[in-house]
Amino acid sequence: MVAPNIPARPEAQDARNREPRVNHRIRVPEVRLVGVEGEQLGIVAIEDAMRMAQELSIDLVEVAAAARPPVCKLMDYGKFKYLQKKKTAEAKRSSTHVEVKEVKIRPKTDAHDFQTKLNQARRFLVDGDRVKLTVMFRGREIAYARQQEGRLMEIATALADVSQIDVLPKVEGRNMSMMLNPKRGGSVAVAKPVVEPPPPPVAAPPVPTGPSVTTRRAGGRPA
Repeated sequence: MVAPNIPARPEAQDARNREPRVNHRIRVPEVRLVGVEGEQLGIVAIEDAMRMAQELSIDLVEVAAAARPPVCKLMDYGKFKYLQKKKTAEAKRSSTHVEVKEVKIRPKTDAHDFQTKLNQARRFLVDGDRVKLTVMFRGREIAYARQQEGRLMEIATALADVSQIDVLPKVEGRNMSMMLNPKRGGSVAVAKPVVEPPPPPVAAPPVPTGPSVTTRRAGGRPA
């Protein structure tokens, strides 16, 4: 019984189409050949290029299909794909994921709560997160939006050592928001070493004040 010809899934077919043509899939009469070390070998017949790849036990890979004639390179395609996959994985691991943390305040937030919110925003920024500052209005409080815009700018000024403004204050419905990004490469405060004061100078010992001693010269006469 002959197995039915099941078409490949669209995503698998797309992935295959994105890959370069290799070896027997290259169906042109001649190619511009590039050697293993990147040296230019000129335009050669496809049969000669395939023979060179077989002699070196490597692959013939089409690297520029739109060129006339297409450009092909002699390489170990399996090793090339492995290195590319490893490189992509390392880049993905090294990329930092930045979260957005929201800090909400009200127009009537008192000074103590306002300072608490400010400290919270600073902690998020120091941890590397973006911060969305939101002022929530109720009823007719929206009439004081201009005043709250100045308040948000005060917060940005207070956090300027650890952040920079990404989006200026703007009204969104009944809220006003501003976006801050963590400052990259900022200076870190380093505690200064404690310098002990020098010890007080030690007084020289007093010179003894006893009876004077007269030195006599040879012969018994005083000096």
